[in-house]
Amino acid sequence: MNLATLAPLAGALLLSACAAPNKPLYSWEGFPRQQYEVLQRSGADPNAQIQAMQAHAEKARAAGAALPPGFRAHLGMLQLSVGAAEQARASWQAEKLAFPESAPYMDQLLKRLDGGAAAQPVSANPS
Repeated sequence: MNLATLAPLAGALLLSACAAPNKPLYSWEGFPRQQYEVLQRSGADPNAQIQAMQAHAEKARAAGAALPPGFRAHLGMLQLSVGAAEQARASWQAEKLAFPESAPYMDQLLKRLDGGAAAQPVSANPS
């Protein structure tokens, strides 16, 4: 092969590599907005947010997409805010499994949930 036939082939290969968009690493959907609403104490119904997040998780699972970091932790905070402590525990343990780097924080929340750390309350709205 000479340079005259190799250059167009290399150009076509380069352009075809750029044509396919990368699949997102995580399925974010409305998660950042939901988090913002809770942190701003906008009065959004926690039960409605839990349902929306569970629907998001189901959709991501069906699509084979990963949930973003903090998703399960936030869901656990919402669950705890409506009195579903065992669901919160399961969400925090799932966050810890999915993102091992979150273990120190998740362990702290789980310890507080179990009455450790001087039984300090776990708040869905840290201030």
